[in-house]
Amino acid sequence: MHRRTLLKLVGASAVAEALAIACSGATTQATPTPGAATTAPASARTTTGAARPTGRISVYSALHESTNDRFIAAFRTQYPGIEVDLLPLAAAGELQTRIRAEKDSPKGDIFVGGDSSFHDLLGKEGLLEKYGSPNASAVAAEAKDPKGSWTGWYFDIFGFVYNNDRLKAEVASGAPKTWDDLLKPEWKGKLVMPDPAKTDGGYIFLATQVFRFNKDEAKALEYMKALHPQTAQYVDTAPEGIQLVGQGRFVGGPNWSHDILSEKSKNPGVSLVVPESTAFEIGAVSIVKGRPAADLPAAKAFVDWILTKPAGELSVKLSNRLSVRKDVAPASGAPTLDQVKLVNYDREFASSNKDRLIKAWQTAVGL
Repeated sequence: MHRRTLLKLVGASAVAEALAIACSGATTQATPTPGAATTAPASARTTTGAARPTGRISVYSALHESTNDRFIAAFRTQYPGIEVDLLPLAAAGELQTRIRAEKDSPKGDIFVGGDSSFHDLLGKEGLLEKYGSPNASAVAAEAKDPKGSWTGWYFDIFGFVYNNDRLKAEVASGAPKTWDDLLKPEWKGKLVMPDPAKTDGGYIFLATQVFRFNKDEAKALEYMKALHPQTAQYVDTAPEGIQLVGQGRFVGGPNWSHDILSEKSKNPGVSLVVPESTAFEIGAVSIVKGRPAADLPAAKAFVDWILTKPAGELSVKLSNRLSVRKDVAPASGAPTLDQVKLVNYDREFASSNKDRLIKAWQTAVGL
């Protein structure tokens, strides 16, 4: 496994931003008790006065590199005694597979990013450490695993990205208002789709169809089969699909709203629309079970930190994702859960039936 340490990852600008975030008042920032004896500087102590954890952790991340760099920098500023090795891999499904493969000798301490369904399955398989962070009290109830295997720290709505020029020239009906609009003949061979077997976005899109048809899996698979000839390419990561649309390689495709907004800020030639009966993911963080006991305090510190308000604000700034904390404002132009028409998404069903549904989809489309 190739690892990159913090010092290799973080440039001067990221460090400067991390210092600003650290100074903004994370909930775990130290406040020494007047007159109390200390054995460490304030920056190395928690709000309870205990010394901050030290050591080294390995973070398996499904986030983008730019987010990774600044997140690790900000965490390192809050916990200067913890060194971080990072394995960035944008496809959460591949990280899930890696953690499973390493179950007899785990190499990672933290799994961060990707929909909660990836974390949930690992938890049910006994591969995650149960941990209830004290900072989870500020997290929306629906974004927490009742069994304690994972905690959500962002929401993300599934939308649709399209290339403005190609849509205007090639699709007379315009941007899709419903997922069924994508079955119109004018969309044939013009879509790019995240692979449901490799990406959380692709699987959530598949599961969305199941719930859109009231768990009638035959109808959902019939829809996915009809969508297959409309799809010119399945990509291994969701961001790749957005980039290809931005380059004009494809007219459009289902994808994450936050990534579409990020691309739009760089390339005004793309736009975002959110069709009705869509879903959202709960981006989660979890601790891998089986690592040395000495690593556990540092791993818990990472979970505690990512649930703070400053970390939530940093996430919004860097990625346009929605925070699970109500005291963190959304990014400008970002759709929120109360503004879109959501499908009745059964997360327990989606998690428990994931492998089976993916195999059924592969059979239906011939992959």
